[in-house]
Amino acid sequence: MDNIVDSMGNWRRTHFSDEIKAEMDGEEIIIAGWVNSIRKLGKLVFIILRDREGMIQIVIPKQKVSKEVFDIGKSLGREDVIGIKGKVVANEKAPAGYEIIPTEIKVLNRAESPLPLDPSEKVPADIDTRLDNRFLDLRRPKIQALFKLRSEMLRSVRNTLYDEGFIEVNTPKLVASATEGGTELFPISYFEKEAFLGQSPQLYKQMLMAAGFDRVFEIGPIFRAEEHNTRRHLNEAISIDCEMSFSDDRDAMATLESVVHNTLLHLNEHCKKELDVIGVDLNIQEVPFPKLKYDEVVDIVNSKGVEMEWGEDLSRAAEKALGEYMDGFYFITNWPIEIRPFYTLPNEEDPRLCKAFDLMYRDLEISSGAQRNHIYDLLVEGIKRMELIPENFGSYLEAFKYGMPPHAGWGLGADRFMMIIGAQENIRECVLFPRDRQRLTP
Repeated sequence: MDNIVDSMGNWRRTHFSDEIKAEMDGEEIIIAGWVNSIRKLGKLVFIILRDREGMIQIVIPKQKVSKEVFDIGKSLGREDVIGIKGKVVANEKAPAGYEIIPTEIKVLNRAESPLPLDPSEKVPADIDTRLDNRFLDLRRPKIQALFKLRSEMLRSVRNTLYDEGFIEVNTPKLVASATEGGTELFPISYFEKEAFLGQSPQLYKQMLMAAGFDRVFEIGPIFRAEEHNTRRHLNEAISIDCEMSFSDDRDAMATLESVVHNTLLHLNEHCKKELDVIGVDLNIQEVPFPKLKYDEVVDIVNSKGVEMEWGEDLSRAAEKALGEYMDGFYFITNWPIEIRPFYTLPNEEDPRLCKAFDLMYRDLEISSGAQRNHIYDLLVEGIKRMELIPENFGSYLEAFKYGMPPHAGWGLGADRFMMIIGAQENIRECVLFPRDRQRLTP
């Protein structure tokens, strides 16, 4: 219960809407929220009040309330912010088996009319209109449910990683050089120097392995200057990153499996209301997830009539073809080394390959990871192979000179993971204030 004495005079909110039950018949309560809808029927006013947890019906019969309360009730408009003190009245005909008859109403703020969009969802709006007025769009119950699920998703991810011995860290987002190359960087002016927005915490995670942290994770923003204008790409995203010492690619995949599987179990157990609101039935996939080698992927894609040569990364057409063949989560392993980042460890049995993996969901990549190259000389070779300059990675490379353990890790896109959880077709639905090639406000 919130203390809102300052904003509501001497009142203190006693309940959210979902905490009130018909069994509370006769009890006095104080609630606060927005007028979701209002009907004025002569001597009777019906208000549906919306707060963070749901809806509640307020009934204002002229003959049972004071003239002041009735007049205030009649004056209200949609999306006005109000506080109500009243009594719970059990009523089998009411939507939840009860209603509230107010003894006092406080108008805390009035909303202008007409509204830019309809939070009650009776009148649809296109996504650009919704994002332009995101503060109103976020009042919609389905959208709020999506972000409550996102909050619980992040809680579960943290809990799994804590349980597996990881330490949460925060690394810089202003960096002096690229993580994986210079083609996807946002350059910025940093006093007298040039700097960049970080593509990923990859280099810092690895440096922490040299520091002896053993297992770390970070949940934070990453920035990619990709020019893609699709439903799957953003230029600012939230990444869930982990790195683990004395581990290989198999250990990293097992940890990633646990994170994903435990999250789905957690949401299914603790978020039934939110899942019902957005109309999603989570299909809890058994672990371990299937694993396809890159060679198998090439064969599958070509069998679907999409041309793919060995050594190519997955095109969008190839991803769609693979998604038609595979259902649910699955790993792609044994990637060609030439198309993976410089810090990826080569496969000792076949130098054309490396110990990298992607986690896919049908046709959507949600995570990339690998066992890392922890040997200094081989790492420098990898930097040169990518046509990068080793001197630009001086601080990073120093960490490999003085005792770097074998290590592995991955990055999981939180926003794409939410697309899967919430069954959303557009990644912008899963981000409060998305940043893409066209959108920098609100």
